[in-house]
Amino acid sequence: MAAVSQGFKTDLLGAIPSLRAFAVSLTQNADKADDLVQETLVKAWDKHESFQLGTNLKAWLFTILRNEFYSQMRKRGREVQDSDGIMTARLAVHPAQHGQLDLKDFRDALEQLPEDQREAIILIGASGFSYEEAAEICGCAVGTIKSRVSRARTRLQEILKISGEDEYGPDAISTQVTGSAAN
Repeated sequence: MAAVSQGFKTDLLGAIPSLRAFAVSLTQNADKADDLVQETLVKAWDKHESFQLGTNLKAWLFTILRNEFYSQMRKRGREVQDSDGIMTARLAVHPAQHGQLDLKDFRDALEQLPEDQREAIILIGASGFSYEEAAEICGCAVGTIKSRVSRARTRLQEILKISGEDEYGPDAISTQVTGSAAN
């Protein structure tokens, strides 16, 4: 087994927060997400020789994570997610938060999306991947990713009852508190 370069180690550690966020979006459970990230890191470490220098390490890691998630899902079969309510309890909204769209509402809306659309919008919107990189991670065409993201955005607007650009951004209370002007 070849020695692992310091750059690979550093980049691997730097990708952990993004991997965890993606894993949480897939599993809907923080503990399962941590296990999935750990399994991804172990596989990446074991297979570091197969990573081609100069390519996108983050995309390679996300592909490993996604493949591992689907492998685990096939092994487990269908199960009820969050049956004990632990994840739901963690989504409490604190009363000091103001805004038209809070995190809990968005998370609930995101969970209503079909899995392929949720995955695409998280890769593009939250993880910062290009459409090409997201298509590579998901193993589909770039046009398919664009379509999934577009459908996801449209569906999120419907679920959250957002009808125009004026409804994005801070509400009147947040604007007063922060002193920023509404657009």
